[in-house]
Amino acid sequence: MLKKSSGPRLDDGECLLDVRCVDGEQAADGSYGSLQNAAYIPRRYFSASANNEVSEDDADEEEEEEEEEEPIRVPSDRKIPQQPPLSPGNYFKDGRTKIDFVLVWEVRHRKKRRSKRKADGEEPGPSQKTTSSQQRKELLAQWRERFVQNLQTAGLLLEKEETANEKKTINFLKLSAPWEVLVYHAEEMCIRAPLQVQPSPDFNTSARIMKRLCIPNVFTEYVPRRPLDYYTCNFRKSKMDRFLGCNNHETYFSSTQRHRIVYEILAKTAYGKRRRAEVGVARLLTEGAYSAAFPLHEGKYQLPTSEVSPDELNKRQVLFQYWARWSKWYKYQPLDHIREYFGEKIAIYFAWLGFYTAWLLPAALVGLLVFLSGVLSLASNEPAQEICTSGASYLMCPLCNTCKAWNMSDICPMAKLGYLFDHPGTVFFSVFMSFWAVTFLEFWKRKMATLAHHWDCMDFHEEEERPRPEFVAMAPARGLCVVVIFLVTVIMYRGIISVMMFHTGNPVLRTQAGNIATISGSLVNLGLILLMGQVYTALAEQLTKWEMHRTQTEYEDAFTFKPNIQETLSASSSRGPRALLSITQGGEF
Repeated sequence: MLKKSSGPRLDDGECLLDVRCVDGEQAADGSYGSLQNAAYIPRRYFSASANNEVSEDDADEEEEEEEEEEPIRVPSDRKIPQQPPLSPGNYFKDGRTKIDFVLVWEVRHRKKRRSKRKADGEEPGPSQKTTSSQQRKELLAQWRERFVQNLQTAGLLLEKEETANEKKTINFLKLSAPWEVLVYHAEEMCIRAPLQVQPSPDFNTSARIMKRLCIPNVFTEYVPRRPLDYYTCNFRKSKMDRFLGCNNHETYFSSTQRHRIVYEILAKTAYGKRRRAEVGVARLLTEGAYSAAFPLHEGKYQLPTSEVSPDELNKRQVLFQYWARWSKWYKYQPLDHIREYFGEKIAIYFAWLGFYTAWLLPAALVGLLVFLSGVLSLASNEPAQEICTSGASYLMCPLCNTCKAWNMSDICPMAKLGYLFDHPGTVFFSVFMSFWAVTFLEFWKRKMATLAHHWDCMDFHEEEERPRPEFVAMAPARGLCVVVIFLVTVIMYRGIISVMMFHTGNPVLRTQAGNIATISGSLVNLGLILLMGQVYTALAEQLTKWEMHRTQTEYEDAFTFKPNIQETLSASSSRGPRALLSITQGGEF
């Protein structure tokens, strides 16, 4: 995983910007994030009660009062000109306010039922008026109302739309972050901002090698609208004029950056009491207050009916035409376009997926050659030939008390099949795969470092840290009982299949009962592993949420480690009880 570097790091002002002078005046120490030219400062940063000590209850009440108050808006020295109406797209009804996020919830209509009491003119009792489901709906409505109020306090712009039918009403709440909010949170989140354009380097090693060897490269393809590469540094409000494109407020922050900022606000906004962890849109989704929360795509993905230049396509159309198509499976991935549209994390994932798939090709080729060598040398396999040509020469002992004797030539097909997967060539393939795995890992580290430098992620580095011994000892024990149950189930299945094969009376099935039980048992174990994988993933996600990690990196690391435990348990269950015993004793880790 990628963790934030904890080592000493030079300030951006020491590297690229001169923070000592602001418009010809000497700036004070610690002017990073100064209030010069500020236009939005939340009220919580103006607390002047540092010398007073209050109780936890009083602090919670003050915090709730502060959340309900309107934010302070400091007049800006710069006058933002009125923007003209933009082209149709993801905007509010005014045509200028861009939609950054959408919250969705449904309200189902209650069916009108006439009871006998109502027909007789009797009023229903209190227990009939207010049910538990109605109370739940009222609570969710209160949460949504409080959440929306706090979003308005945070500075977001809101617009509501709804669509209704006979069964339910679907409500859409469109969210937009104005320029002041974007600027403030961009500095808080240390978002990278462009300073100067630099030439786009070519990191495609295979393309360079094929070009030097004068080999036609069928994997390359021109992708229009390649994103520019910039020298960047952490965004600073006080140095706005140093960044490229700062005058255009509509396009200065990319859609991915706007989504990150708005989601950061959604994740930190409370809808209840913070001491009860009633914070964030993620829990509202879990509780059912909202049905969905998502950003919108940019434009349509379908190509226009009229012929247009490839450079006139939008970003989504470019990705759909040159990447997200089955006919492009053998082409190089446009990683820069993916990173610009989806962000660095998703781009890194697809970079790894393409890198891993490309490295599987030589392994698959060597494996195919080894398999073909086994097929060609099958005729020269003396043990298999002797078994197949023995006929009735070798009479084997009965397999049970009521069974008859059988000929060794009956296992001729299984002897040939076993040779295909167990011959001298498979030894070479095992050694080859060992070197392949090590080489793949080292080259991926190099590829990841190259992309991190290219995408300005060098302040994140790979750091491996062993988990605490207490956690290692306790975590596998949580799912150990379920794994033992499935292990016993697979063992019982093998025994039942073996007995059934013996009772068929077929000598071939009797002789191969053990192999058939082992192969089918492995398939059953595979199905159980896939099933439990879904259960483990859901459980790991819930447990990680309960742990309340401070940073997103800590959350992702904790969530990644839990599925690793699940894989260890699943792999150990296929090896038997001794492997599970070694886990409980700490030997597996």
